[in-house]
Amino acid sequence: MKLVSIDTIPGVEFEILGIVKGTIVQSKNIGRDFMAGMKSIVGGEIVGYTEMLTEARQLATKRMVDEAEELGADAIIGVRYGSSQVMDTAAEVLAYGTAVKIKEKK
Repeated sequence: MKLVSIDTIPGVEFEILGIVKGTIVQSKNIGRDFMAGMKSIVGGEIVGYTEMLTEARQLATKRMVDEAEELGADAIIGVRYGSSQVMDTAAEVLAYGTAVKIKEKK
């Protein structure tokens, strides 16, 4: 599955199948919260949160791709990511784009 953030694939004609998305709500754990608290004192990257959000983006992307495959898509254009805090201890990550079927050249 080809994923691109641009709204077209140069030189390729395609049929638009529709919007697809993948979402996940991921919660923090006590160990990460403790280490985040320590990092806020001394500064620096909070590796536990970085890893958590990277994993959440990967899962959201996989769910978006799965939805596109169900539509028979060859690619997803205009891929975007969003995130928001759902609760004090949880964040939502959303991946979305437009599923397309590449037209064969005649």
